[in-house]
Amino acid sequence: MVLRNARVGDKVVFAKDKFSTMPGKRAKEVAAAPKGDNYSYIVEKYWLIKEVQANGLLLLLTRRGKEHTVDAGDPRLRRANWFERLVYRKRFPSLDHKPEAVNPLKH
Repeated sequence: MVLRNARVGDKVVFAKDKFSTMPGKRAKEVAAAPKGDNYSYIVEKYWLIKEVQANGLLLLLTRRGKEHTVDAGDPRLRRANWFERLVYRKRFPSLDHKPEAVNPLKH
């Protein structure tokens, strides 16, 4: 599914693949490794479109100020629905807001 008519400031959800020994509470589609203590899972990330590039790439902004370049046709990327924009509004970054401070003890 291609993210059509993407505009700067649009809120998007990216399904990020993760691997670890202990999935977090937001993990979805958790699968254990066949021989080991690791798990693979998906975590939905709530990002903002910072820039739409002419070559079909989108520059996405995280809450902590990191930037990711993703193809608009990436199947893991979708526009946030109204419910997500309302309920998870604090998880989305803002273009005019300073990035969230990193808490080194949180990890």
